[in-house]
Amino acid sequence: MIANSVLQGLYTYGSLHRDRDGVALSLKNRLTDLVLHRVVRVRIGPLDLGAEDLEWHFGDGAWRVTHELTQATPIPFALKQTAHLRAPGRTLEDGLHTIEIAVEVEGFGPISFTVEDRIAPPQEQQATLPCAKEDNYAPAIIAARQAFVERTTGVTLKHIRHYAFDPQATQGNIENFTGVAMVPLGFAGPLHILGQHAQGEFLIPMATTEGTLVASYNRGMKVLNLCGGVTCTVQDDHMQRAPVFIFDSAREALVFKAWVEAHLDDLRREADATTRCGRLTHVEIYLASKFAYLRFNFTTGDAAGQNMVSKATYAACSWILEQNRSSIRKFYLEANLATDKKASQVNVLHTRGKRVTAECTLKRDVLKEVLHARPETLAYHWGVANVGSILSGANNNGLHSPNGIAAMFIATGQDVANVAEGTSAILYCELTPEQDLYISITIPSLIVATHGGGTGLPTQRECLQVLGCLGDGKVHKLAEIIAGVVLAGEVSLGAAISSLEWVSSHEAHGRNR
Repeated sequence: MIANSVLQGLYTYGSLHRDRDGVALSLKNRLTDLVLHRVVRVRIGPLDLGAEDLEWHFGDGAWRVTHELTQATPIPFALKQTAHLRAPGRTLEDGLHTIEIAVEVEGFGPISFTVEDRIAPPQEQQATLPCAKEDNYAPAIIAARQAFVERTTGVTLKHIRHYAFDPQATQGNIENFTGVAMVPLGFAGPLHILGQHAQGEFLIPMATTEGTLVASYNRGMKVLNLCGGVTCTVQDDHMQRAPVFIFDSAREALVFKAWVEAHLDDLRREADATTRCGRLTHVEIYLASKFAYLRFNFTTGDAAGQNMVSKATYAACSWILEQNRSSIRKFYLEANLATDKKASQVNVLHTRGKRVTAECTLKRDVLKEVLHARPETLAYHWGVANVGSILSGANNNGLHSPNGIAAMFIATGQDVANVAEGTSAILYCELTPEQDLYISITIPSLIVATHGGGTGLPTQRECLQVLGCLGDGKVHKLAEIIAGVVLAGEVSLGAAISSLEWVSSHEAHGRNR
């Protein structure tokens, strides 16, 4: 028996409606591939309907009489397929209605579930942005949206309407394309990187509106170069999705944990079959109350991989639901333990994206000559600032790593919201026996891509080309470059604060009054 709460996922909420042919609703298969043998009954509010009262179609628009569906003539109902159901000649009043659907399914037998949905009275149409179903990126529809915005707000779009690339290139990146928000782009460097994947000197594209930012990072890069370059190392690489399974008791959740541990190869088979480059590496299991939280960990090739791992995890979870029909009461594909677009301690420990460290030994003479700071002053300042980090509860004991990450994310077409995970950082420094300063920064959750998402947009693609990070097998190279840039920013700002030059620099170069 599959729990009602799981089967409710088949229903498409908001689909209940009246039309000229009767009362209709929709189902979508969000479980696994199914084969329908028979419709037993459908009750919609006061309407008690048998197979002879109903018609179906499966996305092709060809309505079929439901009583033709039998064990001898079953109908496949594939994962993600939508089925539309109607009762011709029937009507239903506005308001909330209880819907009960009972069918027979191959391998499952009779299943039924109950949901509630509402028929709302017709509402007055509000003016909406122009949209074209056939081609929503064509010049005419874009011009119509621009005119709509100008007419509605009274603002003339003098700059937003001007762009230098084909809007068709933005499909999959943005909906209702209307123009561009141009962000200034500057270059810093070159930066000499001694990485496992990034080796040599790199000019660094940085898109920002913060004055002195590029100049400050440029100064830090100069110091790193004079000290022999920055060593960068990718130490781990995972992307997660974290579903939760709900049981009647904590004891059942514990039994389920053991079952999952015994079937990891099966989960890997189901998940890996959905993707060309993603691979399930391991599953973490956390129990609390009667809940079993699973963190599925994947490698994702050159993609950031959030959508990839969602699809793969869903396939694995569908298999889990099939094998545990009687015990699982509810299931959600994400339970906030992957902490998408949020900083978290679990990702500091276990990594989301790339875990990368940048390190360098800063020579005493270079620090004094270029940054007007001494190693012992910077080391002492770091210790004092650590106490401040503890008092504040910050997830980062460094200074401003998100500045460099965000500027490079915008320039290279990364998902900028993933800066949230990238805010976490661990800064460390110590005096060497030679009285130089060893400094390192570890970014435990740097989510980057060199394929997919915004990386294919024209200007972002050019920035990746400048870095030599466009194409297959380049994502770890990009992660190392970003980590090196971040360390340059920490060195520069730390020295500016320690030498009391911070405010004067911003006043001189960073004010746009």
